[in-house]
Amino acid sequence: MSAAAIAALLWLVAANLIAMLPSKRHHWPAACVLITIALPIVAWLWVSVATWAALLFVVAAGSVLRYPVFYAALWLRGLLR
Repeated sequence: MSAAAIAALLWLVAANLIAMLPSKRHHWPAACVLITIALPIVAWLWVSVATWAALLFVVAAGSVLRYPVFYAALWLRGLLR
């Protein structure tokens, strides 16, 4: 297993652990940090493993970070109108 795949799996474990924390005020700052860390991991997966691995990671990260993805979709829909 490549280092990029291990980093992606560790990110997913960390994101799930953060999502289980019982705090409402810390979820959005944690989501911003997780997104900031995930972007280089996606690029690293794309370059070192394959495109399908990067896309799979994006789908898995989107399932963990549902609300940022939802609000980004609303924002994009507002731009297109």
